[in-house]
Amino acid sequence: MLNENQSAGDLLREWRQRRRLSQLALAVDAEISQRHLSFLESGRSQPSREMVLHLTERLSVPLRERNMILTAAGFAPIYRERPLDAPELGAARAAIDQILKGHEPHPALAVDRNWTLLAANAAVGVLMTGVAGHLVTGEINVLRLSLHPQGLAGRIVNFREWRAHILARLAHEIDVSAAPRLVALLEELKSYPVPPQAASSRAVPVADGGIAVPLTLASDEGPLSFISTTTVFGTAVDVTLSEVTIEAFFPANPETSRAMAKLTAQR
Repeated sequence: MLNENQSAGDLLREWRQRRRLSQLALAVDAEISQRHLSFLESGRSQPSREMVLHLTERLSVPLRERNMILTAAGFAPIYRERPLDAPELGAARAAIDQILKGHEPHPALAVDRNWTLLAANAAVGVLMTGVAGHLVTGEINVLRLSLHPQGLAGRIVNFREWRAHILARLAHEIDVSAAPRLVALLEELKSYPVPPQAASSRAVPVADGGIAVPLTLASDEGPLSFISTTTVFGTAVDVTLSEVTIEAFFPANPETSRAMAKLTAQR
């Protein structure tokens, strides 16, 4: 795992290895010599600010970690990190709110890179029936809420399939971002017991045409089945904004669409 005490060369090497690239492959892509890259990684040469930015761009290093490498190389961080409610991020926050509101009567929410809830539309509240209070107070972690035995786990009809999807996605995000809190979260989620009904239930088929693993929840209106999409800010240069993800859930069948329209109107 990456840490703040490593040199810039150490960090660049670890990100190259994390991306499963050889020195030659990265050197060719970055249009520098393999010898120069080797010197940078070993510490025999110190990277310029421009070289750090160039290599971290080629390696798709997250902005937070780009700042860390810049600092390790002796340069000031260039990517600012402001709270989402800062005036400078007003347009972005308005865009998030518009997406969430516009997706009703179906659920949509915004999370940071640790899956902490930032915002949600009214339809998300419809799905929270029976969830323990401690899971929806203070800092709310969406994945914990999903798989915790006092969260939605007992109502997820296809729990085994959804759990496998969540754990695989989280493992991929750890590989991409190296975020330490995600490592701890993954171990926590793995430790949760399987709900009794999931141990004997049959697998629920994937959504129409086999295109996605649905989230299927039991409700008073019958099973609610959703497929999810992910939206990110593709040109963000603020650390906070670069880590925002919008998860939107679309009805996987007409029954879910009708039920959500009814449930949201009643709320």
